Amino acid sequence: MTLIKSISGIRGTIGGATNDNLTPIDAVKFAAAYGTWLKSYAGKDKLKVVIGRDARLSGEMIQNLVVSTLVGLGIDVIDLGLSTTPTVEIAVPLEKADGGIILTASHNPKQWNALKLLNEKGEFLDAKQGAIILELAEKEDFDFAEVDDLGSISKNDSYIDIHIDEVLNLPLVDKETIRKAGFKVVVDGVNSTGGIAIPALLKELGVEVVELYCDPTGHFPHNPEPLKEHLKDICELVVKEKADFGIVVDPDVDRLAFISNDGEMFGEEYTLVACADYVLEKTKGNTVSNLSSSRALRDITQKHGGTYEAAAVGEVNVVTKMKANNAIIGGEGNGGIIYPESHYGRDSLVGTALFLMLMAEKGGTVAELRASYPSYFMSKKKIQLTPELDVDALLVAMHDKYKNEEVSTIDGVKIDFAENWVHLRKSNTEPIIRIYTEAKSQQEADALADRIIDEIKAIAGI
Repeated sequence: MTLIKSISGIRGTIGGATNDNLTPIDAVKFAAAYGTWLKSYAGKDKLKVVIGRDARLSGEMIQNLVVSTLVGLGIDVIDLGLSTTPTVEIAVPLEKADGGIILTASHNPKQWNALKLLNEKGEFLDAKQGAIILELAEKEDFDFAEVDDLGSISKNDSYIDIHIDEVLNLPLVDKETIRKAGFKVVVDGVNSTGGIAIPALLKELGVEVVELYCDPTGHFPHNPEPLKEHLKDICELVVKEKADFGIVVDPDVDRLAFISNDGEMFGEEYTLVACADYVLEKTKGNTVSNLSSSRALRDITQKHGGTYEAAAVGEVNVVTKMKANNAIIGGEGNGGIIYPESHYGRDSLVGTALFLMLMAEKGGTVAELRASYPSYFMSKKKIQLTPELDVDALLVAMHDKYKNEEVSTIDGVKIDFAENWVHLRKSNTEPIIRIYTEAKSQQEADALADRIIDEIKAIAGI
């Protein structure tokens, strides 16, 4: 299972056999399906699509294939080159484009790549639209343009700077306030495009920057998922440099994690909590995160007089619920900040600026800030899937086992106990079951996760 087709796009490993991996043929087929759908959806003859990529080793190859396929369909392409997911998202409406494609496998290791698909608002497609594209790709019924009607390619490498300007222009971001605070920050850009964008933003805000792995070569120096076990180097460097804190992003810069001044993880879950704390202090309103996110956001929202609601996992689901509930900030507990004042997409540049404003106004250290929030601890584990496992049956069995508890099935199975919770779901991006737990101590969260894993294994007979 190294080629994963879902409503949110296509993701796979480079090399190998067609239809089993993300080969050039699969990239072309899926790009053609998106272009074909877009022509029907937009209902006009001449279309424009924005494309950008992270720094993965396969990025240029996949981009050339995708761009050429769209040109072959008669679609004009604006090529941003090395970019970030949120940068492409803001570029689509600014360019009055009909859609966008980001070539990135987000937090997956270097052998993976993917096509993330956007609509004319620079937002991810919904489930119905994604299903149509999957069907078109399966049928391979494409109608390419005649030679006089081929699309054109225009390059624009200024969009990271434009994105930074957009962040600086947000009403709740004040450059002078941040500059006066005199911050020193270490940045781990995992040798992808965050190494371009985050230091550039910080320097514009008058922050002293210490760069770690900020050369966008695509050779990731550690597992690119911003989890504690992968971040020893930056944790040590923050202490050594006597920095105020550290910033870690994933390869496409939509996930944001902080390292406290003492070299400890601030906690990916608390990225959204901190940014929401700042925004809610200034603007009364509601919040949304997904079912796998910390209860701490609910607590902070209620403290500020707002209402919190949980959505199914997946950015498009969070955005849909945010729009329905008029949420002024939301996102995902994996460090994804969605701030509608900017745009409806996870954005580490926006999150960084909001966090800097919070710290500049509150004073004190990042460790003290973390200690001021409700204390929850999360365990994030997974079970590798094999083809013979019936995952849906496993989830039904776990639901039935705990039917007397508060159980949600809008996305996998979430069991809310009085003092803790567990959320079980199939991943959309990897062949695994994710097991997320949260409790009042790390030991309790880990123990709950291990207990649930043992129960799943017993039911599955593995």
